[in-house]
Amino acid sequence: QVQLVESGGGLVQPGGSLRLSCVASGISFSRYAMFWYRQTPGKERDLVAYITESGGSTDYGDSVKGRFTISRNSDKNTVYLQMNNLKPEDTAVYYCKADRIITVWKREEFWGQGTQVTVSS
Repeated sequence: QVQLVESGGGLVQPGGSLRLSCVASGISFSRYAMFWYRQTPGKERDLVAYITESGGSTDYGDSVKGRFTISRNSDKNTVYLQMNNLKPEDTAVYYCKADRIITVWKREEFWGQGTQVTVSS
């Protein structure tokens, strides 16, 4: 059974930091690219950050570039999102996703249950 379990969310003041973790089980972690998304009520889920299977390449949404850092530890089957200089507009439920291309026509993805991040004074 595949599970992605996020943790590390909470309430933080503007300018503060949080580190989210997502532990994967039931998959060959090193075969999957990993993503962080976020979602606020009534809006679509937005891509926040991405890291390749090897961890050698990353990319970020424009709104978080320079503030957020994604990383992974294959020994712990864990992907992280370090969030610095948080702003109220970063408030959302954050989700991790594992994604693998199997063939040209098929890809496999798994989602976590989400963790709430609230940035407020």
